Amino acid sequence: MEANKQLKTGTTTVGLITKESVILAADMRASMGHIAYDEEVNKIHRITDNVSVTIAGSVGDALALIRYLRSHSRLFEIERETKITPKAIATYVSNILNSNRFYPFFVQFIIGGVNTKPEIFDVDPSGGLLERNKFAVTGSGTELAMSVLDQSYIEGLNTEEGIKLAIKAVKASKKRDIYSGGVSVKVTVIDKNGTRELNETEIQKYGN
Repeated sequence: MEANKQLKTGTTTVGLITKESVILAADMRASMGHIAYDEEVNKIHRITDNVSVTIAGSVGDALALIRYLRSHSRLFEIERETKITPKAIATYVSNILNSNRFYPFFVQFIIGGVNTKPEIFDVDPSGGLLERNKFAVTGSGTELAMSVLDQSYIEGLNTEEGIKLAIKAVKASKKRDIYSGGVSVKVTVIDKNGTRELNETEIQKYGN
């Protein structure tokens, strides 16, 4: 039990669907127990040109799985000469987590990407896989961020509205959840043109 407590980390990550894109957002604090260990951690990682993931949980476990996902995705695309879909990546990591549930990876992913339409999948540490048609939230700030999304999310949001809402949800958790924080908010947008990460100047224009 003591080892498990040491492995717990706090965070807030959000994924939401707009008309034409997936928005992924996350805080930047890495915690070790009750210590804010780092305030500039990237919790959104690109897997392919059209799929990225957010991470919550053990950083080491998450990064190991991300290496598996990138390698598997490259091999898939070379062998089949077609892009791997977000659902295929989500299913692959779900199978890994489920097969290791007795020696678990302490990690939860939101997997977002564009296939024929924007898609989001939520994968828990035991391999549970859920497709979300609106939004997904992970981490210690889940309740705070989800309250914002429940109140403000509407179907048919455009990308700009989605970015603003995702940032608002993460900032709400940063304000009240002591395990969520960092110097800023990380935001990634995925659409039919590929994946782009917003810079600090772009994020600041959305204000509070």
